Amino acid sequence: MTAFFPGFALGLTLILAIGAQNAFVLRQGLRLQHVFWVCLTCALSDAVLIAAGVAGFGALATAVPWFETLMRYGGAAFLIWYGFQNARSAWKGGHALAADGAAQTSLRRTILTLLALTWLNPHVYLDTVVLLGSIAAQYDSRLAFGAGAVTASFVFFFSLGYGARLLGPFFSKPRSWQILDGVIALTMWAIALKLLLM
Repeated sequence: MTAFFPGFALGLTLILAIGAQNAFVLRQGLRLQHVFWVCLTCALSDAVLIAAGVAGFGALATAVPWFETLMRYGGAAFLIWYGFQNARSAWKGGHALAADGAAQTSLRRTILTLLALTWLNPHVYLDTVVLLGSIAAQYDSRLAFGAGAVTASFVFFFSLGYGARLLGPFFSKPRSWQILDGVIALTMWAIALKLLLM
């Protein structure tokens, strides 16, 4: 549990970031279209990437001891930049979620779009494979840390998809996105500081 909960917390924090994938899940939830399959596709994709990061990074860190330090500082630098992006977004504002028209899209087209948003996004590799993998290496039980991060993905995506109807009115206001961006920025900087002080 000492590794599971930090993995869960970090996984949840990273996944909260506003992006094309989360906006797509929200829209599908608002439109009540293929919600289960959209959430499952996102969660399983994350599970594969997190497992690769936790397993692969651990093996690499053992073979090349200095690589862990490099990735720790690299991860901290990325988090500082990532936090800055969110802070800038919070400052500028302008984001708002608007549900598109209610026209039905096929399941195949929906999943293909989602897979492109997920697997063609370079940030997903930095978050899951590099960052989570490097932080998991700090724990004796990397498997428990990874399980926590995977659980966070399942909880988040299914909550987001099925809770979208409740969140719709809230996230139609740009101020709500600004608050969320600000919270994410502060969280990213806090994690970066922790990495630098290890």
